[in-house]
Amino acid sequence: MMELEQLITSFLGFSASDAELVAAFFKPSFLAKGDYYLKPGNTCAALSFQRSGLIRVFVNDGVTETTQWISGAGGFVTDLAGLVFNTPAKFYIQALADTELYTMSREDYVRIGTVIPEWHHLEKLFIARCFIFMEQRVFSLLSMKAEERYRWLFNYNPSLFNEVPLQYLASMMGMTPETLSRIRRKISS
Repeated sequence: MMELEQLITSFLGFSASDAELVAAFFKPSFLAKGDYYLKPGNTCAALSFQRSGLIRVFVNDGVTETTQWISGAGGFVTDLAGLVFNTPAKFYIQALADTELYTMSREDYVRIGTVIPEWHHLEKLFIARCFIFMEQRVFSLLSMKAEERYRWLFNYNPSLFNEVPLQYLASMMGMTPETLSRIRRKISS
């Protein structure tokens, strides 16, 4: 669980001893390829750190699936609205590969503030960082051309292009699979 403690220290700015306390709230869990972490209508009751594997967040309107995000090792997995406000999910979270997680229950998420007094301040910073990342993604979808979005994602996480079906990546970048193929051919030539 050392990688979890390192992430908590670097991402949240905790001391090593506080990071160890926080990490103790997480328990190992596993999702097999194809298993769901969350489905629409269910309420997310956990926050997980992704140790390995791939997770896809997507919506399905009955006709089209739209991928919101694909995460790999080192990311956090949850539906923040469900975790914090106990609201039902509007999207799916599914393992694209066998995935090892460290998972904290909602009850422990609420209780952690009694163990680590500065948790509430650091929690705000964590949520703010998540919000800023989402703002950047929305901005990139609205302002960047398709090729720029491709280059951004490729620079952010090049391994996704070898591990994830291209139709999911195209959807996540707001383009058709055909457009993604054209861009890939153009850049590789």
